[in-house]
Amino acid sequence: MEDFYDDYNYENSTFNFSYDDYPSVCEKSDVRSFAALFLPVVYSLCLVIGLAGNALVVAVYIYYKRLKTMTDVFLTHLAVADLLLLSTLPFWALDAARGWILGEALCKIVSSCYTFNFACCMLLLACISIDRYLALTKMRGGNGARCFQKIFTRKNCWKVCIVIWASAFLLGLPDFLVSEVRHSGNRSFCLAVYASSMGKTGKATIEMLEVVLGFLIPLSIMTVCYCKVGFALGKLPTQSKSKRWKAIRVLLITVAAFVITQLPYNVLKVYQTMDSVYNIVTHCETSKLMDQASHVSESLALTHCCINPLLYTFAGSSFRKYLMKAAKRVGENNRRRRPRTYDVEMSFNSHSESQKTDSFSI
Repeated sequence: MEDFYDDYNYENSTFNFSYDDYPSVCEKSDVRSFAALFLPVVYSLCLVIGLAGNALVVAVYIYYKRLKTMTDVFLTHLAVADLLLLSTLPFWALDAARGWILGEALCKIVSSCYTFNFACCMLLLACISIDRYLALTKMRGGNGARCFQKIFTRKNCWKVCIVIWASAFLLGLPDFLVSEVRHSGNRSFCLAVYASSMGKTGKATIEMLEVVLGFLIPLSIMTVCYCKVGFALGKLPTQSKSKRWKAIRVLLITVAAFVITQLPYNVLKVYQTMDSVYNIVTHCETSKLMDQASHVSESLALTHCCINPLLYTFAGSSFRKYLMKAAKRVGENNRRRRPRTYDVEMSFNSHSESQKTDSFSI
């Protein structure tokens, strides 16, 4: 391997894996080959599925359902953050397949946007769980968390969103500052190059801060809020047993999806941070295994952008009603624009146009 690998830790800030931690003894061309095949395929699937679902959520909320409640606003912001996060995937797929060929400025922008939007998604999920809990306590006449009730009001909704985006921006700022393009042989890579003055502890502090704010705090908030909601639902009369179990099942699926997709990535991130400080990994094969596990866990974490529309919007009967209204309206507009050549078709369109769409519901 080239001599300059001894001068800095060759690590991709976005995907948190190290290709060459052991430059003199550990050749990782097989890891790069795995990434060149695995990542473009997974990112392409996430991009197609995630763009379709989240774009549909934004369109329905803005043009049909409108932003009537705080949950509506949070869900719209969540879909926008997911879309921005997904928009960075083509760049990383290209980087895995051919190396970074897009310049250092775009390297800094894409790296920071990835971390920024990823953190924003996690914080918005925490706010959605708080808002659901407050809605239940208000409906049941309980006092709830008075502090959150004063903050989570329709009047302060946009202030809360600004704080979330600003916090996420601060988490993405270090990636913008330290990301650089480095060359290895005939390939270039977009990665984080931390200054020697920061030391290993400085880099580890940034990594741990991302784990705490982007995973531990949202997970703790979701767990507490949804547990309280579940206990409240469990006290409902036995006549509502089927509806009660359905609501609890949705809560369990929501938390389980968050844990399954985010826990492996964050656990491995903590382990790699500890390794960068204490040099835990000393064998080449172990280092290769960690790199491949980083690719897989990172991809698994990204799938949450694809399932967010299913967990938080499509599952709601209100959103499905507006979605069907939107589909019906689009279908009617297409039929109006279609040339009316045959009598049968004219008769069909006339019947369809006579139906009232404002009362359409599931």
